[in-house]
Amino acid sequence: MKLFHKALVAFTLLAFMFAAEAASEKYMPFVLAFTATGDVETVKKDVHKKLVDANFEVVGSYSPYAGASILVITNDALKSNAAKSEFGGYGAIQRVAITKVGNDIQVSYTNPIYMSHAYRMKGDLKGVAKKLTKTLGKKQEFGAKKPLRTRKIRKYHYMFGMEYFDDVDAHELAEHSSHEAALKAVEANLAKKLGGVSKVYRVDIPGKDEVVFGVDLKQTPGGDKYMSDDYIMSVIDFKDIKSTAQLPVEILVSGDKIYALYYRFRIAINFPNLSMMGDNSFMNIVESPEAAKTALINVAGGEVKKGYWD
Repeated sequence: MKLFHKALVAFTLLAFMFAAEAASEKYMPFVLAFTATGDVETVKKDVHKKLVDANFEVVGSYSPYAGASILVITNDALKSNAAKSEFGGYGAIQRVAITKVGNDIQVSYTNPIYMSHAYRMKGDLKGVAKKLTKTLGKKQEFGAKKPLRTRKIRKYHYMFGMEYFDDVDAHELAEHSSHEAALKAVEANLAKKLGGVSKVYRVDIPGKDEVVFGVDLKQTPGGDKYMSDDYIMSVIDFKDIKSTAQLPVEILVSGDKIYALYYRFRIAINFPNLSMMGDNSFMNIVESPEAAKTALINVAGGEVKKGYWD
């Protein structure tokens, strides 16, 4: 009888666990706000005005490649949540993309709720998501075959042996004598556009020694094409609705150390259903993680080591 009771309790607990998992919220990486006609710059100006009128701060604007433009935004809610979260600087901004696709202009943005879980933040940014929906609209979420449960997003890794968000050693680029020295190195090298890496934005996280930079990675003459955003996106962003808003890449200065999310994690969290093999797959950009990391280590003033990515 005791054995039956224990089995019943275990079954009940298991049932509750499955019910909780089934009821957990699900999200995709991006939101398609609306589609328009015309040209990218005209639509971009309209989107920019809407964001500013809604009290978003536009901290960066650039075109990673032809037919695409990106606005990077923040506000007090984003910065406050970042300040409360470990490595929260990654979630201190959201990205809005304006992309020419055929005769249409797609306006999309990162899903704040999805990204809050991807970066394991304290708050889920539902208020920011609601505000973006009100400001720009929301036709549909996209970027995955099916929405991911919050539990999976917070513990995400692409497959066995690949990186998690909290694999700090994998994300580290360099260490300096102080926070100020680390910032000085990054600012100086971005100003030089060292190795084709240039600054798109900078956001200082309030109340802590943490600063997030957004960077543009472009191939220099005779340089490595595999580090280029243009090359990488030409391979992996092949669906009808474009995931342009996964750019730009971040460099995070936290204390005296400098980080950038390991590409096998960063690309996977934005493209969770990217195939390992075949056309438009991870295998087609297999050289890119090493090439991009090398470029970012140089910007951070770190040491590029043979076998760093092994």
